[in-house]
This record gives sequence, structure tokens and C-alpha cells, in this order.
Amino acid sequence: MRWWGRSDGLVAQMRRPPGGRDARIMLLAQLLDRVGTGVWAASSVLYFTFVIGLDAGRLGLMVGAGAVAGIAGSPLAGHLADRFAVRPMLIACHLLRLVALCVLLATTRYEFLLLLVALTHLGDRAAKTLEMLFATRVAGDRRGTYQALSRSAANAGYAVGAGIAALGLAVGTRSAYELLILGNALSFLVAALLVGRTREPRGRGRLVAPPGEGAPSAGAAAAESAGGSPWRDRGYLRFVLLDIPMNLDDSLLNVGLPLWLIHHTDAPHALVPAVLAVNTVLAVLLQLAVSARVREPEQAARAAGWYGLAVLGACVLLALTPARGAWAASAALLAAAVLVTAAELVRSVSSWELAVSLAPAEARASYLGVAGISPSVQKAAGPLLLTGAVMAAGPAGWIGLGAAVAGLSLVQRRAALRRLTALRPRPAAGAEAAAAPGRSGPVRAG
Repeated sequence: MRWWGRSDGLVAQMRRPPGGRDARIMLLAQLLDRVGTGVWAASSVLYFTFVIGLDAGRLGLMVGAGAVAGIAGSPLAGHLADRFAVRPMLIACHLLRLVALCVLLATTRYEFLLLLVALTHLGDRAAKTLEMLFATRVAGDRRGTYQALSRSAANAGYAVGAGIAALGLAVGTRSAYELLILGNALSFLVAALLVGRTREPRGRGRLVAPPGEGAPSAGAAAAESAGGSPWRDRGYLRFVLLDIPMNLDDSLLNVGLPLWLIHHTDAPHALVPAVLAVNTVLAVLLQLAVSARVREPEQAARAAGWYGLAVLGACVLLALTPARGAWAASAALLAAAVLVTAAELVRSVSSWELAVSLAPAEARASYLGVAGISPSVQKAAGPLLLTGAVMAAGPAGWIGLGAAVAGLSLVQRRAALRRLTALRPRPAAGAEAAAAPGRSGPVRAG
């Protein structure tokens, strides 16, 4: 598949996504949601600093509280999706963030701001989990293509949102900041209205296999023995734990690379937005092509190894970036950004497919909720790891980080392939007996 092809290119796939009308409406809702998120990401820190007057310590505590609340959002959404319909819960998440932002504009008390920011992060992570569950139901076996379209729409939305925020920040007045935040709130309102136009996907979190499909797999039996709870499924928890470093590309791009550029190189500071622009453009253009190469769960498991290799390459380039010489440093940093983008493209398809495929269908919603913890934990711990340990150690820190992620990616690859084998349904006892050589009649006891 070629992303620029007439019948299967990005634009054509957006018009006819897996899941039809409902998927198309949901992708539009996600696009508008991410436009608002892009506005918030580019303007919120400046709003709290220059309009509210928060110092660095209180602002850091607020960001940390939001990250912790986000960690709880995914499993909470998955747990509730086992019991309630997905569509109204997703609408509720959008409305929760809408109300929180509107109230945020009406108060300057720090404890209220802390709570409101935590609620927005909680709703954000819960909404992403519910969108993921929606996709598994409407897109079916073509969920990889849907995920690629979702990622392309999200990156386009972030870029548009950042551009809108740049216009408001250029004005720099209190009213301009408030209009930006209201714009983010408006995106949630429109997204909620769009989600209301979709139809509820068939099924709930607990999907029971139809009769006649043979004996349950070893993985399904393990899930059943754990009471259908992902918290007692050690194999799935191992995947979730290993998936945390498989999300480090986010912190590398948004924290590690910019700070390394500013504090350790002569590269111009204007390269930072250029790097983000390169990442966005490549992600939008190439996500569909990458997803076309990861159609099966086994391919997703093997792709985890490529993720580690890309991160290792990016870390080596950062370690070798010269401290003197703007041109050489800029070239090395741009090359590192391209490799981080390659890692992001692989991760967005691999982690998504494995989160779904490694979960037993009997309790998929709650499992996907637990899988959503990985990116949330990374967002909270990743920046601290980079600034507190990796960058403090200098080039050796980057080499160590790259080697560690590459090694863990191989562990993830092997563990995922083994679990996929265990999850395959076993043949029914009758089929085994019929297939056994030398057995032409019924087996007699004794």
C-alpha cells in the first residue's frame, strides 16, 4: 500500500475509513479535540505563569498532579466500559473537560486550579481509552488502519492548534490567553456533539466467543482464572510494564531533544519548532504507510524490536552531537528527530495492536484501560528520567538510555510472541481425536 495512491491514500482512507460513517464522524471529533489540545499545550504554561502568576514550584506541582490523575483515567474508563455503553461515557469525558476549563477561567485560587487541571487530565486519558475501545469495535480486523488514520488526524490537529496558539501568544494579553482556553473548551463541546451522532458499537467489554470455536486458549483460561481482571494477569501486566519505556519517544522529542539543544549545543533555538514541525509532517504523511506493514499481531510484536533500534540510533546521535558548531549540531539533532519520529510511528501501531491482541476478548475493555497506563506513566516519569539522570550523565547517559530501551524492546518482542502463541484457541477435543493417526473409531475406556 502506498500512502499517495489514488484509492488507498490518506485522503481516500479518511473519506472511507474502517467502520464507515461512525468511524468518519469519530475521526473528525478526534481531530477537533486535538486542535484544542494543541492550543492548550502551547499556551497553558504561559497562562499560569504570566496571567495567574504561579512560580515554577507550584507550576511543577500542578503538572505532576495532572500526570498522576491521567494515570488513573485509563483503568477507570476501562473498568466502567465493562458495565456501561462507550458513547455516553465518551461524551461525559468531553463535557467534564469543557466544564473544568470554563471554571478554571473563573478562579485564581491555587487549590481549585490544581483540582481542575487534574480533572482535565483525568478526562483526557479516559477519553483516549474510550476512543481506542470504540475503534476496536467499529474497525474490527482493520483497527491498524483506523489507528493510523487516528494518529494522522491527531498530529494534524496538534499542528493546527499550535498554530492558533502562536497567533494568540503573539498578542500576549490576558484576553488573548483566555480566548485560547475558551477555544480549547469549544473543541470539547463540538467533539461531544459529534460523538452524539455516532451509533454505539456492538458489544460491551466482556465479549463471549460464539459456540463451536473449540476449547479456550491458554491465555483466555488464565484470564478466566484471574476473574477477568487484568490486575491479576501477570502476562498482560508484564506487557504494560514493558510498554512504558516503549513510549519514551514522546519525552525524547518534547523534553530531551529541546533541552539538549539549548544547554549543550550551539544550534539555533529556532530549530526547536522546526524539529516539532518535521515530526508532525512526517507523522501525518507516513503513519498510514507504516501501519500497512503491521497488519498482524505477530508483526506488531516484531516491530517492538525496531522501536528499540530507532531509539538507540537517536540516543547515539544526541550523544555524538558536537557542543561547538551550529551547522553540525543542527544536522545531528534533525537526524535524531527523524529517528525519534520513526520510533513514534512504529510504537503507535505496535503498542496499539498488542494492547488489543494480547487482551482476552472476554474482558477487553478493562484490559485496554490498564494498557492506557503505560503512556500516562511515561508522561509523568519520562521527563524526570531525562532531566534528572540521562542529561546529568551527559553523552554516556544517552548511550545508556538507548541501550536500555533497545534491550527492553527485545524482551517485549519475545514476551509478546509467546503470549500470542498461548492465546491461540486450542483445537476441540473431538477434532484432536479425529486428527490423531491410527484412530478410526471411538476411544474405549479401560
